[in-house]
Amino acid sequence: MTAVNWAEFWPPVQLSLQVASLSCVIVLVLGVLAARWIKRSRIRGKLVLETIFMLPLVLPPTVVGFLLLVILGRRSWLGQWIEWLFHASVIFSWWAAVLASIVVAFPLVYQTMKTAFDAVDRSLEDSARSAGAGEWQVFRYITLPLSYPSLLTAAILGFARSLGEFGATLMIAGNIPNKTQTVPTAIYVAVDAGNQTMAWAWTIAIVLISFIMLLVARRKT
Repeated sequence: MTAVNWAEFWPPVQLSLQVASLSCVIVLVLGVLAARWIKRSRIRGKLVLETIFMLPLVLPPTVVGFLLLVILGRRSWLGQWIEWLFHASVIFSWWAAVLASIVVAFPLVYQTMKTAFDAVDRSLEDSARSAGAGEWQVFRYITLPLSYPSLLTAAILGFARSLGEFGATLMIAGNIPNKTQTVPTAIYVAVDAGNQTMAWAWTIAIVLISFIMLLVARRKT
């Protein structure tokens, strides 16, 4: 077995951590806000909306990637508007990997936080309101602290799902070395090329990162 080429090893690891970290922050905010809104909302069609939220969880990642490609591609009005605004296309950039990770991780974060908010004792929230607290104060000082274990779980799930995203990322971000190549896509290319050394190196790295995250989460909850 040949030695690990560290110059080749680090870029996908760094990009994966960068993408997963940013995706985790964004999807956690979106998931918390969406779960809170759904909990308080009495709009018609809530079930249909929640089903749409959960769709990326059951759709093949390649289907998610294809839909994102259609929505954000240069032929779509949204893709053209983004290119006009930023003078660059989001497709085949590391931002495309972030967007793919956000979409596929959102259902896990949303469902975790929705379950957590549903479990909060409503009488505690009502008591705070009767004492004069506004909705934001109730949410910040009552609902969120009581949901802290689930919030941490949601963050871990969001990060892990983003870190391991492959199909949708490959569809809209591609596999460009030192630009959009993440660990999952790098492993795929290494195995396809018969480079077992690099495949094992990246596999061990992503397993260790995931193990440490789960260990920290279990110690905190």
